[in-house]
Amino acid sequence: MKLWQKEGVSTADQIERFTVGRDREMDLFLAPFDVLGNLAHAQMLETIHLLTRSELDDISRELKQIYAQIQAGTFVIEEGVEDVHSQVELLLTRALGDVGKKIHSGRSRNDQVLVDLKLFTRDRLWAVADSVQRVFDRLVSRSEQHKDDLLPGYTHLQIAMPSSFGLWFGAYAEGLADDMLTLQTAYRLANRNPLGSGAGYGSSFPLNRSLTTELLGFEGMHVNVVYAQMSRGKTEQTALAALAAVAATLSRMAMDICLYNSQNFGFLTLPDALTTGSSIMPHKKNPDVAELLRAKTNRLKALPMEVTLVLSNLPSGYHRDMQILKEVLMPAFDELLDCLSITEFMLEHLQVKPSLLNDAKYDLLFSVERVNELVLQGVPFREAYRIVGQEIAQHTYEPPRQLHHTHEGSIGNLGTDLIVAHMQAARAGFGAEQAQQAIARLLA
Repeated sequence: MKLWQKEGVSTADQIERFTVGRDREMDLFLAPFDVLGNLAHAQMLETIHLLTRSELDDISRELKQIYAQIQAGTFVIEEGVEDVHSQVELLLTRALGDVGKKIHSGRSRNDQVLVDLKLFTRDRLWAVADSVQRVFDRLVSRSEQHKDDLLPGYTHLQIAMPSSFGLWFGAYAEGLADDMLTLQTAYRLANRNPLGSGAGYGSSFPLNRSLTTELLGFEGMHVNVVYAQMSRGKTEQTALAALAAVAATLSRMAMDICLYNSQNFGFLTLPDALTTGSSIMPHKKNPDVAELLRAKTNRLKALPMEVTLVLSNLPSGYHRDMQILKEVLMPAFDELLDCLSITEFMLEHLQVKPSLLNDAKYDLLFSVERVNELVLQGVPFREAYRIVGQEIAQHTYEPPRQLHHTHEGSIGNLGTDLIVAHMQAARAGFGAEQAQQAIARLLA
């Protein structure tokens, strides 16, 4: 029997399949977090005398055993059981009888789902942040390693000015540092406690929402119970927007790698392990890993809009529409984590070609250097620009290949320390240690 089902009332199988959808599958992602929410809620119920100390001890013991099953991979949502909340309550009731039935006091399935999703999203965003940090560190390392290896810079896909692999790797590192700020924003929105909002209108029980906020390590609570329910969808949308920001950075880098690896550019070489061949062309070394990375991350960029459309024109309060957001949100984390992992591997193994700009076809890259050379000799900039234009037209132009860039973020001064400081500040803003310590205490 379901948590909401009335005695003697059954649901047609077709309706059951349609309304439950993939919920049981998605709810396995939520299982450990449902147990954590139950542990905190039970402790709070004991403080307002809806559970005795003995009942709390029994419930906590059984919940920790269920948590161990989840961690061991043996937890299942049984056939005929609607969702993870029903399964956990069923296991408690089997073990403890009527005591297990008390755990739902002061809650609705709505705020159970909410707190589970908040805890899940918080946990997964931190995992993404860790993985982003590893890719960032790899980019910073390679930026410093190749700071003296010059690279053609392009605008409009036309050669423009000298760049370097130091700048190229460093640009994506700084991009990820900015993306870390979007992850921090999503994390902090997920890190607010909705528990106690019930079905969106609170409870006549004297619930201690501050206590469950502290027990679960939340930064604060969603105070207004109506807004707590309205945060469903907003949390998912913000999290997916943060994932999409990271995906956009990876997608652009993957495109660069595909381009730079091609014979017409020839700036990078991918090792054999990162390429595939052709069934009819024996010379082919296709950058399939980079291409699939580009495709997967491009697909992730679409997910915030999918949530936006599901939420369109919904009034306040809970609506079943929100159930399908799980199917959008939950797989996205694993997809992005997989993309980050392969990016880290690719960055470790791709090979940079040195001395690219010695080729005469890149002579014009240095035209601005020649203009600046004249300006430093006292020639007004517009006159210097005209002179160099004439030199190029008359084939008297000689490219000055010795570069003297000194300002922050330039070829000669990458500003890596400033980019690293930016990333460190973004990571520090999560405040994840509070959450991690609280969960450890809850499970102790």
